[in-house]
Amino acid sequence: MKRIFLYVFLLALSVAHAQKLQSPDGRFTMDFSLASGGTPTYTLTFKGKTVIKPSTLGLELKNDKKSLRDGFSVVDTKTATFDETWKPVWGETNSIRNHYNELAVTLKQEGTDRIMVLRFRLFDEGLGFRYEFPTQKNLTYFIIKEEHTQFAMTGDHTAWWIPGDYDTQEYDFTKSKLSEIRGLMKGAISGNLSQTSFSPTGVQTSLQMKSADGLYINIFEAATVDYPTMHLNLDDKNMVFESWLTPDAIGDKGYLQSPCTSPWRTVIVSDDARDIPASKITLNLNEPSKIDDTSWIKPVKYVGVWWEMITGKSTWAYTDEVPAVQLGITDYTKVKPNGRHGASTANVKKYIDFAAQHGFDGVLVEGWNIGWEDWFGHWKDYVFDFVTPYPDFDVKEIHRYAASKGVKMIMHHETSGSVRNYERHIDAAYQFMKDNGYDAVKSGYVGDMLPRGENHYNQYMNNHYAYAVQKAAEYKIMVNAHEAVRPTGLCRTWPNMIGNEAARGTEYQSFGGSKPNHTTLLPFMRLLGGPMDYTPGIFEMDLSKVAPGNTSHVNTTLTNQLALYVTIPGPLQMAADLPENYNRFLDAFQFIKDVAVDWDKSVYLEAEPGEYLTAARLAKGKDAWFVGSVGGYDPRTSNISFSFLPKGKTYLATIYADAPGAHYKTNPQAYVIRKVLVTDKSKLSQWVAPGGGYAISLVPATKENSKGVKKLN
Repeated sequence: MKRIFLYVFLLALSVAHAQKLQSPDGRFTMDFSLASGGTPTYTLTFKGKTVIKPSTLGLELKNDKKSLRDGFSVVDTKTATFDETWKPVWGETNSIRNHYNELAVTLKQEGTDRIMVLRFRLFDEGLGFRYEFPTQKNLTYFIIKEEHTQFAMTGDHTAWWIPGDYDTQEYDFTKSKLSEIRGLMKGAISGNLSQTSFSPTGVQTSLQMKSADGLYINIFEAATVDYPTMHLNLDDKNMVFESWLTPDAIGDKGYLQSPCTSPWRTVIVSDDARDIPASKITLNLNEPSKIDDTSWIKPVKYVGVWWEMITGKSTWAYTDEVPAVQLGITDYTKVKPNGRHGASTANVKKYIDFAAQHGFDGVLVEGWNIGWEDWFGHWKDYVFDFVTPYPDFDVKEIHRYAASKGVKMIMHHETSGSVRNYERHIDAAYQFMKDNGYDAVKSGYVGDMLPRGENHYNQYMNNHYAYAVQKAAEYKIMVNAHEAVRPTGLCRTWPNMIGNEAARGTEYQSFGGSKPNHTTLLPFMRLLGGPMDYTPGIFEMDLSKVAPGNTSHVNTTLTNQLALYVTIPGPLQMAADLPENYNRFLDAFQFIKDVAVDWDKSVYLEAEPGEYLTAARLAKGKDAWFVGSVGGYDPRTSNISFSFLPKGKTYLATIYADAPGAHYKTNPQAYVIRKVLVTDKSKLSQWVAPGGGYAISLVPATKENSKGVKKLN
């Protein structure tokens, strides 16, 4: 009896601090406990299936013998339920429900009396949790050596991943078993990994996986503020991921001062792939908008000179001579122009005319300011001033001409990686924009960060990106950042952040191509954190016809390019190709002209990562729906229902689809357009070519627009 009593007593003691949290719908259960030695531990289940096995939490501090990983006792727990509906300034829907159950566990460390709070929020979509450090005398200023957040997998899942690079996310995705990552890493990086010291099993988030029993599991982060970006290292013997923070130039991971918090770590889970791209956990874990008056934030559909530059048809630089700085030249009228400069007044006016003719909102001009030949010549040394144009670009005349056509101009700021220089000039640069009618800026961060070589995704740089967006808000300027950190939902807090790159975009189609299934994966990964300026709409796939000497091929069909405006949603959308290529296919170009960039409702109709994705969206404030479907390597038949339409109402559907025999490599411009009448009872069976897709516009049927049009069988 004494033995039994002692066993029961010890068992009760070991689980005395166990806490259970369920999602509002009861499908998820998170268990928290302190393991032996006072180590915080959690598990996660979905519909009774284990998703995360016992995984430990904690941080290791620099120059501190006692880490924040063990020796804890629970001194307080609090639970709460939260349920609200909020309205985004722009986005996939006109309202978002934020509903979760919360558990906050206050821990005290023996011997140091340090306090750490673990806050868990369990949604119907998955889990979010973070570390919090309240004001306390024994933990005021501290340096993170490493964060040791674990995600213990239940098996050797299939994963879609990119290498854990500190400076770029511009990789094609690799599909493999977790156990195969180590062997495939060398091929995945192809000599491009910026940080060769990174683990051979290190991958970036958002990480998408699929278990053998059909669970879709996504690990990501939300609200990365004043903190480095998280990567994941895999213990491939035990299938345990552990956080790995981006270091600064001297190897430190983060400098914190209490009170402070970490970003949220998220685990999104479903047995239906469509739920992953539809998840709003990332946005819901960010703070509400800090901009009171958002009336000046306007979704934008634009064109620009970018594609002719990226393909090599024209140049960013005004001259091909020895860099002007090397010659001691400050007056660019004394250098010989190369005759191929894209940002000339005459060339930009052609784009303004095209935008006005077809109803586009804006025109982006890159290469307008002096110094591009110096930057290309020195690369790591040259910095821009953001206010001095080349002699062939008349800022005032372009402002006047664009305004006369009802077109807004979009500014370009290439920082050349010199962020301190950009911060010194940012007020003057933004004021120059406002003085000349620019309400939006595309910023770039190509190259090594100056002055001391920070990584693109460490704490210092994350703070810079946030500073640039917040400063832009003061001037009522919208921001589209390229080569910046992947977004983690901060566009909710700063909705003037209307676009980011932060993934492999269309430009790589001009450098040799991307995998045909690349865009079927972006909604599962990169897009969970915010919109991407993917720059779709390429109609000429053989780039030797655009720029002699460019042997690249765009690995999609033409109708796949149309579908991207729906499957990669965002308030900033570019029709990226040259006007002359659109003029060759004006019937297909009509979809790009018609498609919305802001939405009241979104429905994911089909989804399988790496294979296909089909979405339907209702245009903001209009009775017009748009459908986009993108495929991968293999041909397929897409079967969808129009049950998302209002009951009892008939719509005219214009379907832009791959023609028989279409193929992304051999016959990419083969398409057919047909019109049919549909209702909520209608069903469509549509063939999709390899690397193909289809797009549909739906407007209410009238006697005028539906004359002679048959109903879809």
